[in-house]
Amino acid sequence: MSEQFDYIVIGGGSGGSAVAGRLAEDGKRTVCVLEAGGRNDNLFVKTPGLMPFITGASNYRYETVPQKGLNGRTGYQPRGRGLGGSSAINAMIYIRGNRWDYDNWAAMGCTGWSYHDVLPYFKKSEGNERGASEYHGANGPLFVSDQHHVNEASRAFVESASQLQLPVRDDFNAEEQAGFGFYQVTQHNGERWSAARAYVEPMRGADNFHIKTKTLVERIILENGRATGVAVREGRKRKTIVARHGVILAAGAFNSPQILMLSGIGPAEHLRAHGIEVRLDRKEVGQNLHDHIDYVSSWETQSNVPFGDSREGTLRSLKAVIEHRRKRTGMMTTPYAEAGGFWKVMDDAPAPDVQWHWVPAMLEDHGREKVKGHGFSLHACVLRPESRGTVTLNSGEAIDAPRIDPNFLDDERDMAVLRAGVRLSHRIVQAPALSAYGPTDRYPVDLDDDAALDDLIRSRADTVYHPVGSCRMGADEDSVVDPQLKVRGVEGLWIADASIMPQVVSGNTNAPSIMIGERCADFIKAR
Repeated sequence: MSEQFDYIVIGGGSGGSAVAGRLAEDGKRTVCVLEAGGRNDNLFVKTPGLMPFITGASNYRYETVPQKGLNGRTGYQPRGRGLGGSSAINAMIYIRGNRWDYDNWAAMGCTGWSYHDVLPYFKKSEGNERGASEYHGANGPLFVSDQHHVNEASRAFVESASQLQLPVRDDFNAEEQAGFGFYQVTQHNGERWSAARAYVEPMRGADNFHIKTKTLVERIILENGRATGVAVREGRKRKTIVARHGVILAAGAFNSPQILMLSGIGPAEHLRAHGIEVRLDRKEVGQNLHDHIDYVSSWETQSNVPFGDSREGTLRSLKAVIEHRRKRTGMMTTPYAEAGGFWKVMDDAPAPDVQWHWVPAMLEDHGREKVKGHGFSLHACVLRPESRGTVTLNSGEAIDAPRIDPNFLDDERDMAVLRAGVRLSHRIVQAPALSAYGPTDRYPVDLDDDAALDDLIRSRADTVYHPVGSCRMGADEDSVVDPQLKVRGVEGLWIADASIMPQVVSGNTNAPSIMIGERCADFIKAR
């Protein structure tokens, strides 16, 4: 006899953890979470400063198809695998986006998604150590903290921005986003606080809550226009799990459209090409993919204050690991992207159009390539890109990665914004507080030469890890989900992750994905 639950949640990431925990917390429903990866209960995931050493068991390590906008390069797309999803491997930055983003969603037809509508859910999810306020919650399961140990070079970055008369903010999630400062992080007592630690682990052992890790979802079972269960593979064993009331898909911007297509929901011609029976012809599944394209400027310093690969830097790191194991304090609490900011570089932008992430270390190829010496890096990313890409199938097998094409920098407007953002990065580093570190540009270019700068950007830019939009929410019939997150044309099927965003938010996507999960749970309860 097949296992049966009231609701099945596919994916234990940010949105999936939130929707599962909230559906189960009152004990009225049986909920089963299906996760392809493991528990992520280990030192490397929990210790913020060990983030660069998190193993492949926690990361899908996807790659894009060659990107014509990136001089034909293949992009890297790390995605979290295991409970917590990408919140178990990310930089822990707690950012919600701009008020304008959500009001714009509502203007696009997503009724009920204005800033006024979503703010209560951000507050409900949040346990901010600063306490409750007009913009923050103190009693939610997602712990949010200030950074209690920052690198002195990060303080110099904020001072350099101030020396350019750019405003300094102590809260990017309050009334005003524009400005520079230190990020708050999803940490608790010096450890990473993933969505799974917030919503799933507290429910572990409850009679109505079941967690299945290392369980690959092959497809959603559809009967008479309704989602009635899920076909899974556990090792070599295949089985069916029944959902009495519904299925919530929360596998992320790449895997949610993939699972829909493997289930027969998607562009009919594409599905037939992979031998998949078409259950519902939905041309928008896998379309509208977009992401924050990002350029990392990098400088080597004469100073050893920033993190670095040297004898002194290694000894400092080893001492920090010991301190963190004993006290959960010190340098190993770093999110690496310790500071940053938001600013408008285009006069006609309705809100800040570039975000900066400051890292007091030299980064190369997403940190995968070691760089000798000490230095710092400054990311600049396009917050509201115009370029649109796709997620499609490479095969009809769930174990195979989907075909990912973000189509980066296809729209010249994105290049114009990024070009201006990179120029401001260099102005900040040239200000007195940072120039005192004796920085040497690792990729010198004539910043006044558009062609030279564009070529450099196309040769080095890549994602800053915020893919969205591939199961777009909207009021129109072509949208994949309606404003209550129900998949159009199928009963008992919802989506609760960043794939539903019609337009990426102006900032990091973890907190918004958790908010989406919180809202999805309430939509389902209301039905």
